[in-house]
Amino acid sequence: MPGIAVEEKIVNVGKILNDAKRPMKERFRALFTLKNIKGPIAIKWIEEAFSDESDLLKHELAYCLGQMKDDAAIPVLIKVLKDTNQAPMVRHEAGEALGAIGNPNCIDILAEYSKDPVVEVAETCEIALDRIKWLQEKEKLNDNNPYASVDPSPPLADQTKSVAELQKILMNEDESLFNRYRAMFSLRNMRTKEAIIAICSGLKGSSALFRHEIAFVLGQLQDENSIPYLIETLKDPLENEMVRHEAAEALGSIATEECVEILSKYLKDEKQVVKESCEVALDICDYEKSGAFDF
Repeated sequence: MPGIAVEEKIVNVGKILNDAKRPMKERFRALFTLKNIKGPIAIKWIEEAFSDESDLLKHELAYCLGQMKDDAAIPVLIKVLKDTNQAPMVRHEAGEALGAIGNPNCIDILAEYSKDPVVEVAETCEIALDRIKWLQEKEKLNDNNPYASVDPSPPLADQTKSVAELQKILMNEDESLFNRYRAMFSLRNMRTKEAIIAICSGLKGSSALFRHEIAFVLGQLQDENSIPYLIETLKDPLENEMVRHEAAEALGSIATEECVEILSKYLKDEKQVVKESCEVALDICDYEKSGAFDF
């Protein structure tokens, strides 16, 4: 059990997270603080924030619960996944988070929602099921993930494949999304210019879910070679807002002056999720430059 001082900190941070009058960037900082603290009290404060109106925030709540890998978050995530009043990007993230936690008890609910009429939700639950199956098979893997993230899939076990071979799998629409994700994470872990350009080609894939994960991975890589591709995605008014949001946050992670300029321009985007993402992304830019956040 946390001590009184720690409990008091969690309560104070939880109140910031749940205060709709606070700037979104402050609420995001509070959320990631709770993620790092972990434990049942932190989960309770995160759960409370699912009543908020911001789809962006709620999507990030689900993501953080998955990254915490705590079975105590499972009932919260199942409730969100089942709630058809939640935006697809929120429900999708709840499904992905259940896959990240990896408890076999989630197989039935994920199987049920792998047939959801919302394609992003259905595809996410399929990938989550494949991840749990992979965990059960205990495939031997030398996972050189330099990002300490709980990913929707592992990299491919065969680490001798070339960039061209991996890109072929990545862009093969006949492959399962799970295997395409595995190729993507293999390319990510290479961290070469050639691999990054190969990942960028995925921004032209047919699945919005897939394109959103490509943008997320480019944010992890923080490489300037991806900037033109991410800007093109952010600028496209016909692109799924879930993908545009992820492109904005990726640009925030790269944090060049060019990124700041384009993010500032889209602070007034007509899509609320994109607008809020640009606000958060600019805060990430500040962090990348200073190395610190202040509430």
